[in-house]
Amino acid sequence: MTDNVSAEQLRQFIERIERLEEEKRSFADDIKDVYSEAKSTGFDAKTMRKIVALRKMEKHHRDEADALMETYRQALGLH
Repeated sequence: MTDNVSAEQLRQFIERIERLEEEKRSFADDIKDVYSEAKSTGFDAKTMRKIVALRKMEKHHRDEADALMETYRQALGLH
């Protein structure tokens, strides 16, 4: 009996994961479409991706990344 319940639970988990993976692919396609639309109106998609990544970061992590980038830029003479 335990094997049947465990097998059923496993099947349900796998099916849920498969549905979520499909949704994830759909969302990724939707996001790609939005970047394409923005690009077609003159925005730079690469820069927009960086901005999205920065907005996900907590302020102190963003500040640390900015400081490190500035240190590296100065070291390489990229003012």
